[in-house]
Amino acid sequence: MSQTASPAASKEPLTPDICVIGDGPGGLAVATAAALFGVRTVLVRQGGGTHAVNQDARGQALRAAADRARAVAGAASFGIATEAGPIDYGRVRAHLDLVAARSATNESDERLAALGVLVLKGEARFQNRHRIAVGESVIKARRFVVATGSLPVMPSLPGLADLPCLTEDSIFELAKRPERLIVLGGTAAAVELAQAMRALGSEVALVVQEGLLPDEDPEAVGVLRRALLGDGIALHEARPILRAESHRQRPRLVLDGDVTIDGTHLLVVGGRRPNIAGLELDLAGVRSDETGIIVDASLRTANRSIYAVGACAGGAAAGPASSHAAEHQAGLVLRNALFRQPTRFRREFVPRIVHGRPELASIGPSEAQARAQGEIRVLRFPYAESGRAQAERQSDGLIKLTTDRKGGILGVVIAGAQAAELIAPWSLAVQKRMNVKEMAGLIAPSQSLSELSQKAALSFQAPLAAKPGIRRLIGFLRRFG
Repeated sequence: MSQTASPAASKEPLTPDICVIGDGPGGLAVATAAALFGVRTVLVRQGGGTHAVNQDARGQALRAAADRARAVAGAASFGIATEAGPIDYGRVRAHLDLVAARSATNESDERLAALGVLVLKGEARFQNRHRIAVGESVIKARRFVVATGSLPVMPSLPGLADLPCLTEDSIFELAKRPERLIVLGGTAAAVELAQAMRALGSEVALVVQEGLLPDEDPEAVGVLRRALLGDGIALHEARPILRAESHRQRPRLVLDGDVTIDGTHLLVVGGRRPNIAGLELDLAGVRSDETGIIVDASLRTANRSIYAVGACAGGAAAGPASSHAAEHQAGLVLRNALFRQPTRFRREFVPRIVHGRPELASIGPSEAQARAQGEIRVLRFPYAESGRAQAERQSDGLIKLTTDRKGGILGVVIAGAQAAELIAPWSLAVQKRMNVKEMAGLIAPSQSLSELSQKAALSFQAPLAAKPGIRRLIGFLRRFG
């Protein structure tokens, strides 16, 4: 099955082993991996494009451009004179388009066809428990995987529906940089976009109605909050929003206490809803709720031949959506569907990342969740203890470890430079239920931020030095040279 385009309508249904509905990161991962194993695979592109993958690429490209702008702006503090002119947002936009185009090449119809994936374009709908229709084509597959992602949802705010609003998807399509950008929302995407646009020259106001990053560790959020204020972002928290309105044909938010915020553009980054309308899931015997398609820990639905992954999946998979979580779920589905291996999705084993500046990364249960399970120890180690962080002027941050009484690693939070990289060994430690003593034995490269992880683990032993018994033992041994 190596056709590259939608086949002509046929009375006979297509009969692949796996049919993937949706081309987000999870769906593409299932389709490409299944095809590499020689499994007959059909991929249905809802809307006819790799939208989710391209948006991820554009987001990364925007943050990379913002990082370069910060580097130039901060060069003087290192004694390096620069003569940078104004930021050319047209060229920034060209950079985003180039990165997105290169990313799309890897997920193009042609590449998928070369791997053996048949690509259909159109809106899928279930006809019964074992068949879907895409236009006039019918697919009867042994297994279906739904990976249709999610769509932005506008918050219920008086006057908002009457204003032109940007979303976390549409902001990448701007040809010109917003002069004054109002960002409404306290999610990871809101923080990331607010910081990036500020670094690229926009005046930014971040309006948070329900708390800044409410699902993240408060201490770590404090590090990011200081960075937002240090960037010159006007941060409005814990103040009810009364209404949105137009003032001189530009957006305005009116907050409690007679506070008004004016901008040239309004970016709304709120909740998202599963993109499952129109699939006719009830005809397939699949249940859903506000979190998405209800799945069990193996990512199966009530119809055992149908799986769901990514942002459209609810039930045992409900929670913050991310590309790496969707790709991890894709691997679990393939193990279960192709090799009949028992699998279990564990949300707590998926790293949670906020690509702010500095970054915030965490794995495992929160401190509050860990305390509810029993006696714990909480260890903190500051970035300020790292010579590398001091040299690069990125010393605001911390590593926070949660362990049980014996040092078993329960959860880790990192707020600081390169947190998304530093969390990787801790992710393995949490999954493998390692003891903090094992991480303390890590030989970290000298003059690297990785030393922070080793030193944080070593701090578990610090209380032992104060115990009288340990001191007496050391004194006794000292007498023997």
